[in-house]
Amino acid sequence: MTIKDLQPKAVWENFYGLTRVPRPSKHEEKVQEYLLQWGKDNGIDVKRDKTGNIIFTAPATPGMEHRKGVIMQAHMDMVPQKTAETVHDFLTDPIETQVLDGWVGAKGTTLGADNGIGIALALSVLQDKTLRHGPLEVLVTYDEETGMSGANALEAGVLKGDILLNLDSEDEGELCTGCAGGLNGLADFTYRSYLCPEGYAGYRIAVKGLKGGHSGMDISLFRGNANKIVCRILNALISEYDVKVASITGGSLRNAIPFEAEAEILVPSKDAAKVKALVEKKFAESKFEYQYSDPDAALEYSKLAKPAQRYISPKVIANAVKAILACPHGVERMSDTLPGLTETSTNMAMVRTEKGHLTVTSLTRSSIDAAKLALSDAIQSVFELAGAKYTTSGGYSGWTPVLGTPMIKVLEDTYKGLSGKDLKITATHGGLECAIMGAKYPNWEMVSIGPTIVHPHSPDERVKIDTVEMVWKFLTTVLENIPVK
Repeated sequence: MTIKDLQPKAVWENFYGLTRVPRPSKHEEKVQEYLLQWGKDNGIDVKRDKTGNIIFTAPATPGMEHRKGVIMQAHMDMVPQKTAETVHDFLTDPIETQVLDGWVGAKGTTLGADNGIGIALALSVLQDKTLRHGPLEVLVTYDEETGMSGANALEAGVLKGDILLNLDSEDEGELCTGCAGGLNGLADFTYRSYLCPEGYAGYRIAVKGLKGGHSGMDISLFRGNANKIVCRILNALISEYDVKVASITGGSLRNAIPFEAEAEILVPSKDAAKVKALVEKKFAESKFEYQYSDPDAALEYSKLAKPAQRYISPKVIANAVKAILACPHGVERMSDTLPGLTETSTNMAMVRTEKGHLTVTSLTRSSIDAAKLALSDAIQSVFELAGAKYTTSGGYSGWTPVLGTPMIKVLEDTYKGLSGKDLKITATHGGLECAIMGAKYPNWEMVSIGPTIVHPHSPDERVKIDTVEMVWKFLTTVLENIPVK
């Protein structure tokens, strides 16, 4: 069975079409052209705005002209993550999907259900001539995952609707009415490098097999951070032996929990056996600590045929490693008002060494702006005390819930009628574009729905098949019952 055999057929066929088009963040040219052509092929009015967002427009069906206008919204880019052994070029290769035990996943890569399923749902609504609905617009933004660039670039007044129906939530049966704000942080250590002395051999330390995941949705699962595990090992080696560090590389995206990291080191040949034993001992400690959250964590320690010729200034690397260990990572505080929801967290996401700079990238989130800034200040203090330059960028406020509206009543009643269950009203610790766009369209009523997606931003990403069908029924029934103007 393939995804084209699943129901609702139109939704899965539209999602399949998206899996054929490369669309990693910052490289959306192909999917923009695909969406424009899709609109032309299906006789739907479509345009690209000045920056790259795609906007579809459909008139109300007869008798529905007096209903409030709805904007269905999703983002076109996907997070490009793969396992170490997977051969895949996200700029050219399609995503290879598989159907397993009621779920759809990908073979060794992220699936792109975040947020391709949202696009597929919206396109299928536009395509279905049997549906009754008021005035419709579909907004497909670009570069959501790395900076919400499309939402930031959207101009006020371009869209005419009254209700924003975001399709980027990841728990069927929940209605998201708010989200966390975010702030990027960058620590930059400048270092000199030195030629390796005689009597040293090169080795590679690699930590793999962690689950990683979405830094908003999965941060409360307390999974291991590969950057920190590697730096635990390095800190012990630097402290006990005259080990030199040539490079560190860990994590790949600011909003993905790092599941792999590695370092190249130079080891005194006379201490090679002792260093190997210490590497294994320190990794075993982390392995035990994360035995339940990351049972597949693995260590690779190997001698290099061509070791690095230069190493990083010992003082700088010692300070940087200690700062990475001290840097907050994970949940800082849980919500006082919504049980089980993370209020404030940070993801110590990426470490790089290149051209005399060791950089550490973090993403801090909170539904409370003051808490977000306070945590960012704490991170900045750690790195500045260690000798780094620290800067922040890309800050945005959260989306504050507004409850008890006529639209929410329609959503609650519709879901109860379809499923026999109460719709759970909640908020997310992830970042949604609603927060940014709502500031430009203060008249909008905003809500977010979506099917169940697990482990987004990681190669374990999956979408639950039956929840896609439920969300399709929910979405189409809601559109038939939008309040009048």
